[in-house]
Amino acid sequence: MKPFASRRAKSVALFAIVALVASCGLPRTGPTKKEIFAGSIMNEGDAFIVSVNDRVTRATAVVPALGFSDQFTRAAQLGSDVIRPGDTLSLTVWENVEDGLLASAASSATTLAEVQVDGAGFIFVPYAGRVRAAGNTPEALRRIITSKLEDQTPDPQVEVRRSAGDGSTVSLVGAVGAQGVFAIERPTRTLATMLARAGGVTIEPEIAQITVTRGTEHGRIWLQDLYAHPELDIALRGGDRILVEGDTRTFTALGATGTQSRVGFESQTVSAVEAIAQVGGLVSSAADPTGVFVFRNEPAEIANQVLGRNDLQGAQRMVYVLDLTEPNGLFMARDFAVRDEDTLYVTEAPFTQWNKTISALTGTLSSVGTVSSGVTSLGG
Repeated sequence: MKPFASRRAKSVALFAIVALVASCGLPRTGPTKKEIFAGSIMNEGDAFIVSVNDRVTRATAVVPALGFSDQFTRAAQLGSDVIRPGDTLSLTVWENVEDGLLASAASSATTLAEVQVDGAGFIFVPYAGRVRAAGNTPEALRRIITSKLEDQTPDPQVEVRRSAGDGSTVSLVGAVGAQGVFAIERPTRTLATMLARAGGVTIEPEIAQITVTRGTEHGRIWLQDLYAHPELDIALRGGDRILVEGDTRTFTALGATGTQSRVGFESQTVSAVEAIAQVGGLVSSAADPTGVFVFRNEPAEIANQVLGRNDLQGAQRMVYVLDLTEPNGLFMARDFAVRDEDTLYVTEAPFTQWNKTISALTGTLSSVGTVSSGVTSLGG
């Protein structure tokens, strides 16, 4: 009996040592499931812990609302022939007399080349004076100049030609082929054509966003929506500023995942499954598939809907729990949308902590079989 009692005492002592080592705070990737649940409102914590189901998935499926206001979408295209400040005009006047006002003896035609419309929208024409050109078409300006000259020379014939100048320009910056200032011309009066004029977008279309600033108004859309919805191909105005940039939304991955880092979105919507895949999946030797958490500060209106109440105000700390081992667990994770600034955290499996404890005692990461042989050795 003594050998048996001795072996039992030594086994109890060994497991006591194991428990002591485990309680000393072994290295780990983060809190355990139990520690996270301890922070629940139900346990006098400050976070709501919610298991993800179809209702929760629908309530939290919020996609950033991007688009243009009516100020942008209802603006008509600029007339292709309307003269604007900064445009350059070429005027030719024919006179039906040998010694005309403008013509020389050798020719009945007089050409005034490169007459620039000033900032106030006027040009100067000899014998016609200061004439308002901005806002008129070349044909309307031709009639105005003809009317002013016909009192001084018989039957003058006037031709007006326009070259677009820098009076109506837009600036393009960001991820485009050629950044710069571009004049609004006949072929480039809309957003899509102006982007093409600048060499197109140089980043992945799935994450490209376009921001247009007009005065104090701002509008932002996805590049893909620009071509899927023709009404978003807005007419441009002089002074518009266009910025093309990649999606700036990110989420943070921590715990037993392939990569622990801050990760950018690779598409307009990212599900929990896609987020896990982006960071290299779950670590097979450490992750607990029943403990996938998404931490988020949820707006009150969504938090009330998720929790089935209406008394919450302000942003609420929410912890969404995904159990990938449930029969529909992967479907839930596939449908649950990750949002900007979320934290994705995967807990370690309990066996991982046990393995670390054994490693601290035996100096190896071998299985429990090694411990069994050690117990037998101690009892021998």
